[in-house]
Amino acid sequence: MAKKFKLNVKFDFAASHFLTKYHGKCENLHGHNYKLIVTIEDIVKDDGMVIDYKEIKKTVNENVIDLVDHKHLNDIIENPSSENILIWMWEKLKEKLPLIKLTLYETENYFCEYEGK
Repeated sequence: MAKKFKLNVKFDFAASHFLTKYHGKCENLHGHNYKLIVTIEDIVKDDGMVIDYKEIKKTVNENVIDLVDHKHLNDIIENPSSENILIWMWEKLKEKLPLIKLTLYETENYFCEYEGK
């Protein structure tokens, strides 16, 4: 029976944003040093791996990180809350990787998870 594994790859990016539908400090322009964790799940292939970590890194960098790193997220995503950022990222990656979860840290203590549902 084929064994299934979950792989996680962490990415860092910095970006600015403000929340357009929020009343409080976060409606003002500010930035974060985000951490994104991409979780995939699949079976182990004949080469002994689910997928090469480098392939995950390349795919996520080209389709997500390069588009948001050191950018103003309001220019890319409408009302870029953590939730909306993850929906946007999921849409960019869902056809390219066997995603099961994306986790986005805005700070060390505040993070959001999305499983495409």
